[in-house]
Parts: sequence; structure tokens; C-alpha cells
Amino acid sequence: MSVQHHPSSMRRPSARRPLKDLESRARRLSPSWRWLAEAVWWIEHGFERARADARPEEDSRVRIFLVMAVFGVVFSGLALRAGYAALLQPVDAGYAGVASDRSRADLTDRNGRLLATDVIFYAMFIDPSQVWDRDVAFREIRRAMPELDADRLKGALWGDRQVIVASGLTPQERAKVHDLGLGGVTFSMEDGRVYPLEGGQARHLIGATDTGGQGISGVELAFDKELRADGAAGEPFALSIDLRIQGVVESELATAMAETQAKAGVAIVTNVQTGEVLAMASWPDSGSRNLATSGHYEMGSVFKSFTVAAGLDTGAADMATLFDASEPFMIGNRRITDFHAQNRVMTLEEVYLHSSNIGTSRLAVQMGPDVMKDYFGRLGLLERAPIELVESAAPRVPRDWSPSTLASLSFGYGIMVTPVQVITAVGALSNGGRYVPLSLRKGGAGVDPKQVVSPQTSVNMLDLMRRNVVRGSGGRANAAGLRVGGKTGSANKWTGSRYDPAVAVGTFIGVFPSDGPLDAPRYAILVLVDEPGSYPRTGGFVAAPAVGRIAERIAPFVGVKRADDAWQLADGRPNPTLKDMEASL
Repeated sequence: MSVQHHPSSMRRPSARRPLKDLESRARRLSPSWRWLAEAVWWIEHGFERARADARPEEDSRVRIFLVMAVFGVVFSGLALRAGYAALLQPVDAGYAGVASDRSRADLTDRNGRLLATDVIFYAMFIDPSQVWDRDVAFREIRRAMPELDADRLKGALWGDRQVIVASGLTPQERAKVHDLGLGGVTFSMEDGRVYPLEGGQARHLIGATDTGGQGISGVELAFDKELRADGAAGEPFALSIDLRIQGVVESELATAMAETQAKAGVAIVTNVQTGEVLAMASWPDSGSRNLATSGHYEMGSVFKSFTVAAGLDTGAADMATLFDASEPFMIGNRRITDFHAQNRVMTLEEVYLHSSNIGTSRLAVQMGPDVMKDYFGRLGLLERAPIELVESAAPRVPRDWSPSTLASLSFGYGIMVTPVQVITAVGALSNGGRYVPLSLRKGGAGVDPKQVVSPQTSVNMLDLMRRNVVRGSGGRANAAGLRVGGKTGSANKWTGSRYDPAVAVGTFIGVFPSDGPLDAPRYAILVLVDEPGSYPRTGGFVAAPAVGRIAERIAPFVGVKRADDAWQLADGRPNPTLKDMEASL
């Protein structure tokens, strides 16, 4: 006789065990979760009862109810969230304060003045398939944005796909269209880089970014990674530039361009002790090139400072060493003459003050190619200036260093360099002999300087440059009481067949104050005037006056006070003790 077992009786013992386990686990849960566990236990118990009573239809009903309940809760939550977002949440809430992957730090000058910043812009899209009434949409959008191109708007409204119709909209411009409540009109948020300085001030220096927020020129490119990192951290990035000095330099350069009717020009101010660039301007300001870093020029007699420094530093000459400039200096068939011929034997000091090509040529040939190449290399004249700007160009240097080439190099021909190279080299001659790379970073590049000439050579060059302003060719750069020193430079430009005196470059490189300890605060100013239309076209006439005016105007910003020196009183009058001293000699 076989024993019949009810199917449910076979499952009940095994089903009770997990239910009992579930009950015991529910008791151990915290009160906040116990209700959920008990609800699940009740539902499972319902399934158990349905199976025990042989009512499978009840089992199905419970399961259907459970599924409906779950979906009901989910959709209710979604509906509540959508309603909150549409009615209560501020527009674009959740975006503010979240840095996108293209956010950039605010760019400031050394004093915290804003040079560039990111702002939120909007792009407007139109999907014509979602527009209810195209005529109404066209009319209302044109009323809200009259500057929007009508043909472009029509093409979008009567087109067959979603297109962008405007970008770079401000929040206020976006709100005008958004508040119309038109279907098919949507907006996307985007970061945009803006430059708040009026008139494009410091344009060449700051540079620009592309539409994707990538730096493409100037500081924006040079410090791209750091600007992104600081932007993500919410920190500004400070440059070495002083916006007050930048304004002075740009205005004085523009004045010099107008006075001389020149084709182009450059002006730079640096701190010779730290290498910080306090101002850098390139004219015309509407051009795309920064001539301070990428313009190549034969600088003329400015290079006599480097030749004389090499002679002093090697001991090949001192201030009293005599050079025969009574007649032209012949190198083979080449005849070297002086622009302001003295036709006499001169000391090295007089060679410098009268800017004698003959005297410096004789000195360079005497020192030879190895010495000249060594010192030009030390002063950074044979390689691109190590400033952060990508636009810093390599110089065009001679292939051979023959005696004729050495003579040309001694007075600034035969080599084409950039203005930043020259001002860095002069900085080394006026700060105790240390080559300090230029930097646009506040505080400088942070690298150890190289000793390139002796401190005594630096003392001699500072004194010589000061004498050149009070006694030599640089008199128009003088600024009463600021002890400006410097050197003029004049060079005719090569026009393809000859050096044309009607097409010239005039330069003046100045330092102030030229007295005091070698480690005292000191500043270099370079002004270059390219192809002046006025005559005379020499650096002493076209560039030196601008250097003097810049020194006058920026002295209060850099803390240089007017004072007497051995040559002049603070008010600009000759120092009477000098006259007495000369009379006693």
C-alpha cells in the first residue's frame, strides 16, 4: 500500500526554516530597517499561506501587487523629482562651484589686478521639429535678440535638424529668449575666457585660448597646465607684470611710435635682480606677433656694452686703454669707420661714450673668436631667451667668426637677436654679473643665476653706462635724480642688396638707479623703434627719450626715490663737487 503525500506538505518544513531565519534576523536589525524586513517577511508569508492552502491564484495576485507597488513607488519618486527640478530648483543649480575640465584660474598681475577670467556663457540651439509656430518663434526671438542674424535664424527654424544659432550668450541674453517659453529652443552651458582690460592692454603678453579652453599663445599657452590646476583648486595665478607699469610702457611706446612715425616698436621693463618682467609691449598692438620675443634685429651699438664688458672682464683692456681711431680700421679690403668720427686716439671710456666702431672692432679682433663667442654665450646671446613664452625665438648667429665678423659683432651687426635676449644680457651686466633668466611668474623663475662676469666688471659697466647718459650719446634718456645709465644702439637694415640708412632700427637700453650696492633694487628699460620715418633715426633720438619718460613715471611704483649722484643733483642740475674735482685734476 503506497502512501500519498500532499505536495504542499512536502514543502512546508523547508519553507518554514528560512521564514524563521528571516524573523530572527529582523529582530536583530535596527528599528529603521526592521519595518522593511518585516514587510518582506509578511509578503513571503503570504506566498507560503497561498501555497499551503492550494490557492495558487492568490500567490499570483500577491506577486502582481508587489510588482505594481514597486513600480508605483519608483515612478512617484521620479515624478516628484521632475516636478521639483522644473518648479523649485534654480536654473543651472548644481553647476555653480563645479569646475569643468576646461576651467582656468583667474590671471592676475603681481598686485592682484584681474587680467583674465572664466565666465559662463550659453549656446542656443533650435530643433525645428519641436517648434510649435515658426513664424511666432522667428518674430519673438528677433524681438529678444535683434542682433541675431535673421537669415541664420530662418535657416534654423525652417531646417530639418537641430542646429546652433548663437554662442557666447550672457546669462541675461539667455534669459530673454528662455522666458519666451518657446518649444524647440534649448541652451547649453559653456565656459568662456574674457579679458577685462580696456583696449586690449597687454594683449601680446597675455595671449589667448581657443574655444575649447586650451591656451594657444602668450601666458595662456606658457602656463596652460598651471592655470588649469589652479583653476581646479580655485586659486588665482599671479604674473610678474605690474599693470600700472604696463600701462605706462604701452602709452609711452605709442607716443614714441607717433613721434617717430615708425613701422613697429618694442618696450620692456624688468627687475634685474629677480628677472621678473614688469611690463612688455609690442607695437602695433593689433598685430599677432609679440616682437619682444619673436622679432629679430641687428641691434647696433647696444652690443658695444657686451664687447667692452668682455674686454674688462678678461683684462684685455681697462678704462684707460688706448685705441687708435684716428683713421678707418682696415680688415682686408673692408673699411670700418665711425658715425661720429673723432679722428684721434681714444681711451676705452671714450670709445664707449662716442660709440666708436673702430675702437670696439680693434678690441674684438684683439680678444679673438674664442673669447667673443664665450662671452656672447655667457650673456645668452647665442640661444633663445629662457623665458616661459613659447614665442621666444632663437637668434640668427654667424657661422664663421673671422676677424671681419668679430668687428661686425662688436658693434651689433652680423647677429640678429630678440629684445628679450638683449635686456637679459644687460641685466647681467648691472646686477653684479649674474645671468638671471627672465620670467613672467611673480617671484621669478626660481632658478639659480649664473655668474657670467665679475662683480667689479659689473661696477665698471654701471659707471660707464651712467657716464654715457650724462656725457655721451644717451643724454636724452636722463631723468632728474633717478641716475639713469644706458647705451644707444643704431643699425641700418639689410634690404637685400645693401644696408640702407633710410631703413633703420633705433634702440636704447637703460638701467636705473645705476648707483648703490650691486644687490640694490635696479630696473632695466629697453625701447626699440623699428624703421622710424623721422630723422635722425639713431637710438639716441628715437628711443632714448621714451626710456627717460618711462623711468620718470614708474619710479614711484618701484620705490626709486630721487637722489644726488656724482654727476647730477636730484633736481637735475650738475653736481658742483664734480666740477671742483675736475678743476683740481
